[in-house]
Amino acid sequence: MNERNWKKNYAPYFPLRGIVIFPGMVVPLIVGRPKSINAIEEALATDKLIVVSTQKNGLIEEPEPKDVYDVGVGCEIIQVLRLPDGTYRIIVEGIERVKITQFDLSPTVWHVYVEPLKGTFESSTETEALMRLVSDKFALYSELNKKVPQDAILSLTNVDSPDRLIMVVVSNLFIPVEEKQKILEMTDVKEQLNYLHEVLERENTILEISRKIDEEVRNRIEKSQKEYFLREKLKEIERELGEEGEGAGTISEIKNKMKGRKLPKYVVDKINEELEKLKKIPPMSPESGVIQNYIDWLLALPWDKATTDTIDIKKAQEILDKNHYDLKDVKERILELIAVKKLKSDVKGPILCFVGPPGVGKTSLGKSIAEALGRKFVRVSLGGIRDEAEIRGHRRTYVGALPGRIIQGIKQAGVKNPVFLLDEIDKVGADFRGDPTAALLEALDPEQNNAFSDHYIELPFDLSEVLFITTANVVDTIPPALLDRMEVLTLPGYIDEEKLQIAKKFIIPKQLEAHGLEPQDLVISEKAILKIINEYTREAGLRNLERTITKIIRKVAKEKAEKGKIRRRITEENLRKYLGKPEFSRELQEKKSLVGVACGMVVTLAGGDIVYIEATKMSGKGSLILTGQLGDVMKESAQAALSYIRANAEKLGIQPDFYDKYDIHIHVPEGAVPKEGPSAGITMFVALVSVLKGVPVNKDVAMTGEITLRGRVLPVGGIKEKVLGAYRANIRTIILPKANEIDVEDIPEKVRSNIKFYFIDNVEEALNIALENEHREDT
Repeated sequence: MNERNWKKNYAPYFPLRGIVIFPGMVVPLIVGRPKSINAIEEALATDKLIVVSTQKNGLIEEPEPKDVYDVGVGCEIIQVLRLPDGTYRIIVEGIERVKITQFDLSPTVWHVYVEPLKGTFESSTETEALMRLVSDKFALYSELNKKVPQDAILSLTNVDSPDRLIMVVVSNLFIPVEEKQKILEMTDVKEQLNYLHEVLERENTILEISRKIDEEVRNRIEKSQKEYFLREKLKEIERELGEEGEGAGTISEIKNKMKGRKLPKYVVDKINEELEKLKKIPPMSPESGVIQNYIDWLLALPWDKATTDTIDIKKAQEILDKNHYDLKDVKERILELIAVKKLKSDVKGPILCFVGPPGVGKTSLGKSIAEALGRKFVRVSLGGIRDEAEIRGHRRTYVGALPGRIIQGIKQAGVKNPVFLLDEIDKVGADFRGDPTAALLEALDPEQNNAFSDHYIELPFDLSEVLFITTANVVDTIPPALLDRMEVLTLPGYIDEEKLQIAKKFIIPKQLEAHGLEPQDLVISEKAILKIINEYTREAGLRNLERTITKIIRKVAKEKAEKGKIRRRITEENLRKYLGKPEFSRELQEKKSLVGVACGMVVTLAGGDIVYIEATKMSGKGSLILTGQLGDVMKESAQAALSYIRANAEKLGIQPDFYDKYDIHIHVPEGAVPKEGPSAGITMFVALVSVLKGVPVNKDVAMTGEITLRGRVLPVGGIKEKVLGAYRANIRTIILPKANEIDVEDIPEKVRSNIKFYFIDNVEEALNIALENEHREDT
């Protein structure tokens, strides 16, 4: 290494980009920036000495002092060559590390004040050991990295100083500039060697892993090339023997799978057509994988496989009764369907649609139908689907294309005549990717689904033997064209007595067995079950009831696991110990009759329920204020009710000029929940008359019905659900439109016998029933 020392404390300076120079290094540089050229020319005119340091960011074209490292190297310019474009090609030799203490800036050239940065070195066996380690690691590095010049190792042969060793190693290391600068700034030679050892260890590990990956890839390619060569040889041998294609690997496997299958002719033709393409394509071609995957799907579909229906109406009745309580009308329709299939096995359709709130047993009914018929059962959830390709599949031109959910479900079933449940069909949406409900029209039409077309399969598949069943919470969001293809069966929900029987006969025995308990370990009294129904759950279905009962059973199971044999009886009194405080109060009706508060009936996703509509008046100029997130139709019902009252004020016993004195405010509680529909018209009318006359509305009366400007009460939907919801809320007097009288027949007899119904044609009839101190006539 050069033994000269740096004598100057003031010298011209220029910054470097992407390179760090160490003392003893001889480096060629291309210099083109004007200030740097001026610095070189000044150094050449004097003693050829110049200071350099590295930029922190090499992308900066005009750096400032903060953009360069303050530790650099004092260098001597050994050779200069001026190029035609005005730039300089110079060769410099690093003399000594320097610390820049101050920059002297001018528009044309930079100067710096520097002081030598001396390193500390102490010769010891540890230093000698570190030098040998670094030399060994660098030798391995040069073997692994082909970019290192061969003479780099030779230059280490006669190195006897750590400075020289560090310079040679760093100058041939392909590591970030920041790491080289860090080594340059270290003043302790032992610290430099330690850090350099760590860097070499890391780089060698990375290079070894890279080499291993490279070898694996190369071996795979060589193997593939060998396979390709052998396949070509095999094809040539087969061609000579006149047996081209037979027994040729994948093609042979596919043809073996086809043997014994009674596939439709158009499927066989399509597979043979694809096999011909496969023969002409190299095995490693991406197209080869696409074709093989397509053929695998064609062979996996049950074109020729079906189960034989085991039709026994009595057994079907037993299965339905075993799995479901009550649901008389729905069970009757299912038995009719099974009976028709017994008489005519090739009957088409119908497509049943079970509609009802969550937890009433819609999905499990599909499983029971499959069990009764002895068919396979497939369930596909459609909730949240917005892409038509989810139903019809993707074209094979797309990467990763697959068939749609219907074809996937058929493959899953393994037969072409399963019971296929399309769950949550009312939750399907549409966006820029298409309308999935439109894709369902073909599958759910018995007249045309014998040739269902999937975009991926591209061949007609016969779905006419599939028994499709759909489920929904509401039918409002199902497109009319799709709804027209289905027969709607409504499951309105359960009354408390039905829930009690279901809990005793189905839920408790099932959960006791599931949790490893014996029937004698836990007994839940009927009053406790009713309290759970009334105070801990609020639903039309059974899911929360089952969860709550399971919560009790889990606690008892924990006790049994800890203590061994136990006997527990759950009563009204100790129920709170297991479930905590009640979550709901089922005494939903008002404690007393109030002015301007009328009870209406609604249908929600959770079944029927009641809602109180409040009205009040205040001094004003006749404004109508509506709150509670009401939809347009509901707002129009309120306006219609108020207009009828204004037009018939004297007849109703209301001051005719009330509209000039008061503002009217109508509010429907639970303001965070959107509300829509015309069926609250009669309830709003009664609430308004109550507040304008100052007469309370009877707290025990609930009502529903649409009104007109002539005072007529029009029929509305969801009567069964609404009545059951009111019954659950302990309402026992209900006002309904006269035209809905026939709908009451659908309500269970036990509920009907405990409710007093009034059927009205005109809004004024409701006042006689709903307002206190008004004349009431039984109808």
